[in-house]
Amino acid sequence: MAEMAIPAFFLVWFGIAAAAVGVILLAVPELSLASQFLLWAALSAMLVGLWFRYLKPRTRTAVGTSAANVGGEVGILVSGVTPETRAQVRFQKPILGADVWECYADTAIGAGERVRIVAVEGSYIKVEQAR
Repeated sequence: MAEMAIPAFFLVWFGIAAAAVGVILLAVPELSLASQFLLWAALSAMLVGLWFRYLKPRTRTAVGTSAANVGGEVGILVSGVTPETRAQVRFQKPILGADVWECYADTAIGAGERVRIVAVEGSYIKVEQAR
């Protein structure tokens, strides 16, 4: 029930560690209570550490990062862009807090083409056709 109230999804590892101690207790029934608690604490810490280090889904976005870190990200043009017009580009994951950006380019690029971020300039991004 606590796992449903806490969105981090790590309490389940305490239960798995307790079940593992129970299985070990079946093999070694003379294990003292203090040893059982120490074993449970060690297994719990190890499992929670593994969860946060390797198993937890990565949901990081580029929100809060500098504009220099998003160079090279690839998106799809919603409409065609020319050197004289601006267009919109959509990204699969949000870039600097938005998944759709106003863009411009030095060359004409058709709608539906894959483009790469060259630079972030104010509220616009400069793109080039992705190769």
